[in-house]
Amino acid sequence: MSPDSQLKKTLDAWLARRADGIRAPLRMAVAMGLTAGVAVIAQAALLAWIVNAVILRGAALATVWPALAAMLPAIGLRFVAVQAAQRYAFAGAATVRAALRAELVRKIQALGPAWLANESSGALSSHLVTGVEALEGYYARWLPQRALSALLPLALVVVIFPLDWVSGLVLVLTAPLIPLFMTLLGKDAVAANQRQWRRLARLSARLLDTLAGLATLKRFNASRREAEIVARVSESYRHSTMQVLRIAFLSSVALEFLSTVSIAIVAVLIGFNLLYAKVHFQPVFFVLLLAPEFYLPLRTLGTHYHARMEAIAAAERIVDILSAPLPERCAARATLQPAQPHRIRFERVSFAHAEGRTAVDALSFVAEPGEITALVGPSGAGKSTALNLLLGFALPRSGSIWIGDMDLSAIDEGSWLANVAWVPQRAHLFAGTVLDNLRLASPGASLARVREAAELADAHEFIEALPAGYDTPVGERGVGLSGGQIQRLALARAFLKDAPVVLLDEPTAHLDARTQQRIHAAIGRLARGRTVLLAAHRPATAQLATHIVVIDRGRALESGSHRELMSRDGLYRRLMRAYDTHDAHADAVSGVVS
Repeated sequence: MSPDSQLKKTLDAWLARRADGIRAPLRMAVAMGLTAGVAVIAQAALLAWIVNAVILRGAALATVWPALAAMLPAIGLRFVAVQAAQRYAFAGAATVRAALRAELVRKIQALGPAWLANESSGALSSHLVTGVEALEGYYARWLPQRALSALLPLALVVVIFPLDWVSGLVLVLTAPLIPLFMTLLGKDAVAANQRQWRRLARLSARLLDTLAGLATLKRFNASRREAEIVARVSESYRHSTMQVLRIAFLSSVALEFLSTVSIAIVAVLIGFNLLYAKVHFQPVFFVLLLAPEFYLPLRTLGTHYHARMEAIAAAERIVDILSAPLPERCAARATLQPAQPHRIRFERVSFAHAEGRTAVDALSFVAEPGEITALVGPSGAGKSTALNLLLGFALPRSGSIWIGDMDLSAIDEGSWLANVAWVPQRAHLFAGTVLDNLRLASPGASLARVREAAELADAHEFIEALPAGYDTPVGERGVGLSGGQIQRLALARAFLKDAPVVLLDEPTAHLDARTQQRIHAAIGRLARGRTVLLAAHRPATAQLATHIVVIDRGRALESGSHRELMSRDGLYRRLMRAYDTHDAHADAVSGVVS
C-alpha cells in the first residue's frame, strides 16, 4: 500500500471514530431516510394502480379518488422524513464540529506559545474555521448516505424481485458499477483536495500577515509587490479549486450516465415483455417507477463521495495538531499560594529551539524578592527565552528553575501563572473597550480598582481624554492607540493583577525618550514589594535594576550593579556605550528632520 493510500485510510478511520459520539442522531437520520423510502414505495404503488385503472381499465375518477387522496399522505410523509433526516444529520455534524473545535483550542493552549511561534496564525485560523467546517459534509451527508445506499436498494430489490425477477437481476448486476466508477474516478480526489487545502492555508497565512503588516508595507512602498504575491497565491488556489471541481463534475456525469443506461435497460426489457404479453402492466410499471429510486441512493452517495474526500484532506492538518506531542511535565503538581514575592533561581538551565539552535546554555542567576533583576545582552542572547522558560511557554532541556524552594516543573501551571504578571515588548489588546482589556487581569475588578491601577501606570490621564473614557472601543492589537499608550495599558493590567512576580520583556522597546521615562516611572512603582525580572537593552531601562545579569549566547557572563559593571571592561560596558552612541545619533537625526 502506498504512503498516500495509507494516509487516506488512517484519516478515514480517524473521521469515523469521531462519529462515535453522534450515533443516536445518525441512526435517526438513517431511520428517517428509510421512512422516506417506504413512502416512495407506497407512492409508486398507488401511482401504478391509478395509471393501470384509468388507462387500461377505463375507471372513472370516482373509482380512483381514494388512491389519489392516499398519495397526499405518502408525499407528505416523504417530505417530512427527508427534512427530519437532514435535521438529525446536521445536528450530529454540528456536535462533532463544536467538540472538535473546542479540542483543538485546548490542544493549542496546551502546546503553548513556544509551539505557536513556529506556526502561521493565518494557517491555524484556516484549519480551525474552514477546515473544521469542511468536516460537516462527512458527518451530515456521507455517513448517513452510506448506510442508506446499502439499505434502501436492498429494500427495493426485496419488493421488485417477486414482481419481475429479470428487472431485479439487472438492478443487482448494474448497481456495483456505480460505487466502482465512483472510486476509480475519485481516486485522485484526495490528492487534489490536499493540494487545495495546503494552498488555502498558504493563502490564509499570506493574507493575515499582509493585513497585519499593511502599515509597514505602505511605509516602505512595498504594498504593490505584496499584492502581486497574494494575487499569484490566489490564482494558484483557483487552479486547485477548478481541478477538484473538474473531478467532481466528471464523476457526477459518469454516475448519471451509468444509472440512466441501467434504467433504460430495465425499461427496454419491460417493454419487450409487455409487447409479447409475458407480464402484466401494473406490476412492471410499478417496477419501472422504482428503478430510478433504486439508483438514487447510489448516485447521491457518489455526489457525497467528494464531501468525504474534502473532509479527509481537511483532517490531515487537524490530526497533525491533535497528535503533536505535549511538553513533558512533572506528574506531581504542587500548588503555589500567592503570599509574598518569590525568589527565582536558574540553575544551569539549557534550552534549544526545534531547529537545533541553542538559545540558553547552562544559564544560572538569581532574582531576589523585592529587587529588580535585569537581563541584559545583545539581540538573540537568550533574554526572552529565559522569560518564556519561566512562564512555562517552553521547558528546559536540562537544568532547573526554582521558585523559592520548589522546582518550577513540580508547580501547578495555573497556580504559578496566577502569581505572575507579564508585560511583553508588544502588548496585545483585543477588540473591545479599554475597560474590557484592563479587566483581563482581574475580571471581577471594580471600576475604582481599574482606575487606581491606570493611575499607577500613568494611563488614567490619556484614557479619560479618549472619546468615551474607559468605555472607548479599541481595535484588535490596539488599533487607534499609540505604542506608548498600549504599553501603559499593559502595565495597568500588571498593577490590577497585583501578582508577587512581575516579568517585563523590553517594555520600552520602540518607544520615544519621553514615553520611555513615563514607563520607567510606572515600572518603579510596580516593582515595590515584588520580584521583578526585566529583559532590557536600553541603558536607561537597565539602570532601573538593582541587580544586572549580562547574557551572551545563552550564558551568563557577568553580574552586578550598573556602577560595578560599568567599572569593568566587559560586555556590559561595551553594550551601554554602543547604545549611547546609537541614541545620540538618533537624536541628531531627529533634530535635523525637525
